[in-house]
Amino acid sequence: MRKARVERKTKETDISISINLDGKGRNAISTSIPFLDHMLGLLSFHSQIDLDIRASGDIEIDYHHLMEDLGIVFGETIKKALGDKGGIRRYGHATIPMDESLAQVVIDLSGRPYLVYKVKQPRVTLRGLEFSLFEDFFRSVSNHAMMNLHIIVNYGRDLHHIFEAIFKAFGRSLREAVSIDPGRKGLPSTKGKL
Repeated sequence: MRKARVERKTKETDISISINLDGKGRNAISTSIPFLDHMLGLLSFHSQIDLDIRASGDIEIDYHHLMEDLGIVFGETIKKALGDKGGIRRYGHATIPMDESLAQVVIDLSGRPYLVYKVKQPRVTLRGLEFSLFEDFFRSVSNHAMMNLHIIVNYGRDLHHIFEAIFKAFGRSLREAVSIDPGRKGLPSTKGKL
């Protein structure tokens, strides 16, 4: 069973994430940030990965600590659930439209973290949430899952649509990358290590 649970408690945040990579997309998510709850729910549904996320933090200051720490714990949980990565497809990609927006996400579970984030960073907020913090979230995911992650928004106008396309594309890419390739034994690497 490719399941994992990771907890992280600091003076700034208290986070617990459980994941089942071979789930059905069931989720229970409470991060104190309604828009992020919605996005993570979309990720779970489109990846068919079960997620249970409980998170709180010093959001009375701002959302930065919570967003970054959520990315850390989510990345660690993915890495832990993957175990030795034997038999996985390793790569995943998806291009998803959401009305006028189009987002592309490409993943390589290479063991080498790197984020390419080509999303225009408007200086706007949604109920105090700065959209620029999503780059910090995804950088933390990439670094702690040991994932090469490319997020490219080709175009879009409505920020809700842009981020909905990103999270759906991330979910579908992740699903493909973590899935088991029935024709492969061992690691998908000529080096013999990921």
